Amino acid sequence: MSTEQIIAEIWGESPPRQATAAVHVYISQLRKLLTVPRGAEHPVVTRAPGYMINLQGEETDLDVFRARLGQGRACQARGDHLAAAGHFESALSLWRGPVLGDLRGGLILDGFALWLEKLRLECTELLADSNLLMGCHRTVVSFLYEALSEHALHETFYHQLMIALYRSNRRAEALEVYQRARRTLQAELGLEPCRALRDIHQAILSSDDRLEAAVPIAL
Repeated sequence: MSTEQIIAEIWGESPPRQATAAVHVYISQLRKLLTVPRGAEHPVVTRAPGYMINLQGEETDLDVFRARLGQGRACQARGDHLAAAGHFESALSLWRGPVLGDLRGGLILDGFALWLEKLRLECTELLADSNLLMGCHRTVVSFLYEALSEHALHETFYHQLMIALYRSNRRAEALEVYQRARRTLQAELGLEPCRALRDIHQAILSSDDRLEAAVPIAL
């Protein structure tokens, strides 16, 4: 990452006069914080026109998260949903609050945080799917309600929750979830629910047999 990019991330369009010198100080402090074995190369290295963090293998929680997510995908692809759920749960257990905490930055850092949040949402969706495929409908209901409390505009969670409730013989509650999704989307975005949600709603009203089959993404 170039020194100019670091300056832009920290101070935006109004950097102090001694911004470059300040970056050098920050990098020096970072190197002191990151201890390494005697004789080993420090992970923070100078590379013109700036600096680079050189990490090997699974040295960060992000590396571990992505590895577990990949393992879960592989298990799900071959039909081992129990193992898949275990990997997805293990991956999600690494999260501690919002992405990057309360740290705020420029375009690069914010884009990175958005990418991480998308990975987290994908992992959450896949865990819910694994539980639905195993028939753990009642278990996944509370999990999805919690997910929606944090991501009230994420339509996939409503979709999965409606299926889980229907399969738990809670048809009226499943229909109410649709109305909740509709109210939220209209109030926040001025939009109607997506086609997949509307189809699930209609399928529940008509007790469509396909709702009892493998996880229906679209009807």
